[in-house]
Amino acid sequence: MLVSGATQLAGVIGWPVEHSRSPAIHNAAAAAAGVDLVYVALRVKPGDGAAAAASMRTLGIRGLSVTMPHKVDVIDALDELTDVARTLGAVNHITNTDGHLVGNNTDGAGFVAGLKFDAGIDLDAKTVGVFGSGSAAKAIVLGCANAGAQVVVVGRDSSRAQKAAEVAGDRASVGSLSDLAGVDVAVNATPIGMERGEGAGEVPFDVAMFGPETAVVDIVYTPLETALLRSAANRGLATVDGLSMLVGQAGAQFEAWTGAQAPLQAMREAARH
Repeated sequence: MLVSGATQLAGVIGWPVEHSRSPAIHNAAAAAAGVDLVYVALRVKPGDGAAAAASMRTLGIRGLSVTMPHKVDVIDALDELTDVARTLGAVNHITNTDGHLVGNNTDGAGFVAGLKFDAGIDLDAKTVGVFGSGSAAKAIVLGCANAGAQVVVVGRDSSRAQKAAEVAGDRASVGSLSDLAGVDVAVNATPIGMERGEGAGEVPFDVAMFGPETAVVDIVYTPLETALLRSAANRGLATVDGLSMLVGQAGAQFEAWTGAQAPLQAMREAARH
C-alpha cells in the first residue's frame, strides 16, 4: 500500500497491545476494499485512555479501536455515545468526524454478524445460551437480543449474571447450566479454554446435553480450536470459533470509519496469520 499525505490513520489503543491481530485485520480490509487508510497498534498506559481519545481531534485520527483497559475511561473524552455503548457502559471504537468523537460498541453486533457470515445462522426467533457474565458476555447478550433472539445467561456469580441479562430487558433471563440444554446456540463468553492462565484446556460446559441441531460458539481464539469446540465437533455439532466475533466487530468498525463494505473474507484470512 502506498502511504501519502492523504492517507487516513486509524489504530487500536490498549495495554498491552503488541499481541493484537487488529492491524493485520484492518490493513487487509483497507487493501481489499481499496481504501486509503493505515491502521496501527498504539501502546497506551492504563489511565491514559481519555487523553489518547482526545488526541484524535488534534492528530486527525479517523478511528480508534479500544481494548482493555480503556473501554470505560475513554468515555470522558467523547462528544457522543451510541445507545448500545451507553447501555453497555463501554466503548470498543471511536469515530472522529471533523473533531466530533462518537463512541460505539460493536462487540455484540459483531458476534451476530460473524455467526451469519461464518455459519449462516440468523438469530431471529432463536434461543441463545450465554455462559459468562463479563463485558463480552453483556455485549453478546444485547447483540443477540437486538437480533431477535431470546437469551439465557448462565454465570458462576448470580448477581453479575443478572446484570448481564438486564441489558436486554425481557429478552434475557438468568438460568442454570441445565437451561442450556435446549438452546439453538450455546456460547462460551469466558476465557475458559485459552492457551494460558486459569482454565487452560478446560471446557466450560458439557456438550453432551445438546441435541444435534445446537451450534456451539467459543469467543476464545487462542487456540483457535478450543477443547470445547473439539468436543462439540466430535459429537457432530456445528461450531464457530473466536475469529468470528473478532472479525465481525472489526468489520463494523471498518464500515463506520470508511463507508465501504467490510471485506470479511479477507479480514478473516488475515486474522488467521
